[in-house]
Amino acid sequence: MPGPSPRAIVVADVHRAKLEAVVRAHCAAQVAVRRARIILLAADGVSNAEVARRVGVTADTVREWRGRWADDPRPEALRDRPRSGRPPSVAAATRATLISLACERPEDGDRRPFRDIWTQASLQTALEDATGVCLSTSEIGRILRARELRPHRVRMWLQSQDPEFRRKVDIICGYYTAPPPNTTVLCMDEKRLFAHRRRPGVRPCQPNRPCRKEFVYSRHGSSVLMATFDVATGTVFGHCNPTRTGPDLVEFMEKVAARYPGPVVVIWDNLNVHYDGKDGRWTEFNKRHNGRFTFVYTPKHASWVNQVEIWFSILERRVLRNGTFGSVDAVVDRTLGYIDHWNEQEVHPFNWTFRGTRDFRVRSDLGIHARPAHRLLAS
Repeated sequence: MPGPSPRAIVVADVHRAKLEAVVRAHCAAQVAVRRARIILLAADGVSNAEVARRVGVTADTVREWRGRWADDPRPEALRDRPRSGRPPSVAAATRATLISLACERPEDGDRRPFRDIWTQASLQTALEDATGVCLSTSEIGRILRARELRPHRVRMWLQSQDPEFRRKVDIICGYYTAPPPNTTVLCMDEKRLFAHRRRPGVRPCQPNRPCRKEFVYSRHGSSVLMATFDVATGTVFGHCNPTRTGPDLVEFMEKVAARYPGPVVVIWDNLNVHYDGKDGRWTEFNKRHNGRFTFVYTPKHASWVNQVEIWFSILERRVLRNGTFGSVDAVVDRTLGYIDHWNEQEVHPFNWTFRGTRDFRVRSDLGIHARPAHRLLAS
């Protein structure tokens, strides 16, 4: 008894051109090529059995795609339809409970086993207690990674409690983006330099082994680097001194005044020597220089607003952290030498950003002169 007649299909010229292009393409997926050939041969009147023989598939497959095209005569109909996929092995409620636990602090921080952060094993136990479901630690890890949760990792941070934090940051950002005309904006701070000597020094890396340095070191004294960072140019000016007293800082700032003859804005933190003190050091300093210095203080516990801290980080990573110094003179010479190298070869301003001022605009009510900002502080 003969079977049902194959469904007649029609391929428009524009669709035929697309299907023939798929067949000719060297980079097309073979499954797409087979489906395109089935439709082209069927449209030419070739029987299902003959199409199956030429393409290398079963007659049932030919009937399936012939019927698919008859219902929707477009090349897009030859794509795979959405599938439900394998049912999830972990119920949605269990996943939600696990994620909720991972986003909370453990409750046994003050009793046995005294855990303040989660491990996969402790999450496994807590989840079983909460839901009665015991997941493997590897499954817990997969669920957490899919949500980009890392409850076992901790990063330190310091939140400024300064009640005028926003106002002070807005003022500093204003000087960074739109300083008054003909005014130099300097970020100033001090950094302690330690003469530490390791024997042996840093050993070079080897295959499958990073560079290594001796944990034990001997101390050979310390010095203090006083430095300014020019926000507009990136130029660094520095001087090293054995101590960091008020007179020491005034002496350094006299050098800064000689280097920058025009109006100067100095941004620094709340160290005691940065204030007037009993002798009114900065009031008297400004009188000697015709009041051309403006001192701006960062919010308390927010020295990161000061751009010179970025440069100190570069100095620490490139020169100090892995260096070995047998004397104070050695670390001072290396530091001052790197300042010269920076100013000659690497000098550049920082593209400083602060997410907290996403909608920052120069504010005239803060006494900041507005002009077009070349580097808006928006991430």
